[in-house]
Amino acid sequence: IGQLARRLFGRQPETAQIRFYGSFARTYRGHATDVAVVAGLLDLATDDPRIPDSLALAAQQGMAVQFSPEEAVPAHPNTVGMTLTAGGPQFTAVGVSLGGGLVQITEVDGFSLRLSGDSPALLIFHRDAYGAVASVTQLLASQRVNINHMEVSRSDRGKMALMVIETDERVDPDLLRLIGEQRHIQKVITLNT
Repeated sequence: IGQLARRLFGRQPETAQIRFYGSFARTYRGHATDVAVVAGLLDLATDDPRIPDSLALAAQQGMAVQFSPEEAVPAHPNTVGMTLTAGGPQFTAVGVSLGGGLVQITEVDGFSLRLSGDSPALLIFHRDAYGAVASVTQLLASQRVNINHMEVSRSDRGKMALMVIETDERVDPDLLRLIGEQRHIQKVITLNT
C-alpha cells in the first residue's frame, strides 16, 4: 500500500501521516504493518534487507512519519489511510490489504476507486464536463491502447472528477502529453508497473 501510494504521489514524501483502521489499528505495531508501509513509501523492494529498519531509514532520509490508530469502522478491516506532502500540495490515499500480499488503493484525494497496481494505470483528474472522458478514450483508441478496466467518479456534477484507466500496456509519453493537453484535464498521474 505504501509503495503504490508513493508511486501515485510521484516522489518520496517529506511527511507521512499514516492512519490505521479496523484490525490494523490494533495490530499494526505487533505485525510490523507500520514498518512495511514506511518501507513502501521509501520504495524498498519486498525482498530488501533494509525493510526491518525502514523507520530509522525514513528518519535518516528526512521523512517525518506519524502513526495514528483510528476508531472509525472502515469498509474493510485492514485499512490504511495516509496523507503525504513534499513541499507542495498534500496527497491523500486509502488502501486495503486483501491478504496473500494483495493490496488495493480504494481512495485518492477523496475520490473512490479500485486500483491494484497490477496493470499500467492513468489517474486523470478533470472537470466533470461533456466530452472529457471521450477525448481521452479516443486518444487511447487512436494509438491502439487497450483499456482493461475503467471507472469515473466525481465530487459533484460539473466539478472535479477522476478517471481511472488501467491498460494492457504502458502509455507512450507523447500520448500522455496529448492527454494532459485536452480540454478539462487538470492533472494526469501514471502508474506504469
